[in-house]
Amino acid sequence: MTLDSSMPGSSGYLDLHPERKMFYFKNPYILGLTVVAGIGGLLFGYDTGVISGALLYIKDDFEVVKDSSFLQETIVSMALVGAIIGAAAGGWINDSYGRKKATLLADVVFAIGAVVMAAAPDPYVLILGRLLVGLGVGVASVTAPVYIAEASPSEIRGGLVSTNVLMITGGQFLSYLINLGFTEVPGTWRWMLGVSAVPAVIQFTLMLFLPESPRWLFLKNDKDKAIDVMSKIYDVGRLQDEIDYLSSQAEEEQRKKKSVSYLNVFRSKEIRLAFLAGAGLQAFQQFTGINTVMYYSPTIVQMAGIQSNQLALLLSLIVAAMNAAGTVLGIYLIDHFGRKKLALSSLSGVIVSLVILSGAFFFQSSGSTSVIYGYIAVIGLALYIGFFAPGMGPVPWTVNSEIYPEAYRGICGGMSATVNWISNLIVAQTFLSVAESVGTGATFLILGVVAVIAFIFVIVYLPETKGLTFEEVERIWKERAWGSSGCNTQSLLEQGDES
Repeated sequence: MTLDSSMPGSSGYLDLHPERKMFYFKNPYILGLTVVAGIGGLLFGYDTGVISGALLYIKDDFEVVKDSSFLQETIVSMALVGAIIGAAAGGWINDSYGRKKATLLADVVFAIGAVVMAAAPDPYVLILGRLLVGLGVGVASVTAPVYIAEASPSEIRGGLVSTNVLMITGGQFLSYLINLGFTEVPGTWRWMLGVSAVPAVIQFTLMLFLPESPRWLFLKNDKDKAIDVMSKIYDVGRLQDEIDYLSSQAEEEQRKKKSVSYLNVFRSKEIRLAFLAGAGLQAFQQFTGINTVMYYSPTIVQMAGIQSNQLALLLSLIVAAMNAAGTVLGIYLIDHFGRKKLALSSLSGVIVSLVILSGAFFFQSSGSTSVIYGYIAVIGLALYIGFFAPGMGPVPWTVNSEIYPEAYRGICGGMSATVNWISNLIVAQTFLSVAESVGTGATFLILGVVAVIAFIFVIVYLPETKGLTFEEVERIWKERAWGSSGCNTQSLLEQGDES
């Protein structure tokens, strides 16, 4: 692919003007915007982690839950049902009303759900609260990565979008910390679930003072507001180049936007290829078992022979801390090592870790009374997180925030996030049942086989997008779809209609 040195943010442009290159901590404004938008990730992560500890105490309060694996899985999974609906609608909400309003809506719905969960008199009202929380999380999971990506300079986009993933893992760590803190408090699980309304209220308040995405504003012909936002992101030397380039792209993007539809995602060859890569990564993120570890880590620890609720939560807290620490490493590596290499390295370690986990549970199930296998299982969980967090944690979300054309970014981002949540639901709803049926060792072995398939998928379908502008990434898909000569003469949507 030939790079255009006149395109602001491209590697050629930054080679010509190295003084205009942005760094992660160079601009407090863009970092602050990223952190506030990332509170949506915090909600996502907190909800993922909190239910695993709360479930231990919900079973103590409701005998019907304790006696039914299906009801336990439903309490966990109903949030995922809501997230599927929220993510599916989130793409349309983002494109129609903007990233800012979508975030505010997600916060309101999440906060209501948290209150309903905390006040639930029975498991069925609790399930309703989980559904509402899921709706908010689903919209937020689409919105935060796109909002951050569209406000980010291309050379640090990966690190900034990965900050949202750090907020997810930080939310998971916070949830385990809060779970542990409330173990001796009356109404244990109600506090665990209800306190999640706090970050939603904080984000809602802060978002009122933040701007809309500059690219979305350009697409909606609100150029003055867009320039005002961009002036806080770029220095004077680069600002005019960025404005001129976005202005030249605005008319074409508006023309494309008139023809945007869900069907065109599959009619257009290059968008279809991009969606295959993006949605495939999201599916493999879940089917390699990450939220099995996060949702059920206290239960897995107890399966490993550690029966104390508090000790199980403490060990899960350590796992969550490793997840957050690994994501910090990923923020650095994703813009230096690259998306594809990082994903492949991550999956290599995940495969080894799942083999260790599988072996530990196989030996334990053979009748051994030694506690050593339980601790090997815990070590396997920690290794799994250590390998997964820097790579397969941030890479799918980063890639999906940057591989689609502007006109399709909301729709395709929503569709790929929906794939993530559907995959998440399948894993959450079936893990305990499958483990009871074929054994925990065999279940982790199945996840290991899926990780091998994911490794092959990344090699074949995922291009490297490190440091590329959105337009350069779009050109990659055109070249893959039509060849280097065809992509220069065919427009994205015109060729899509012919395919």
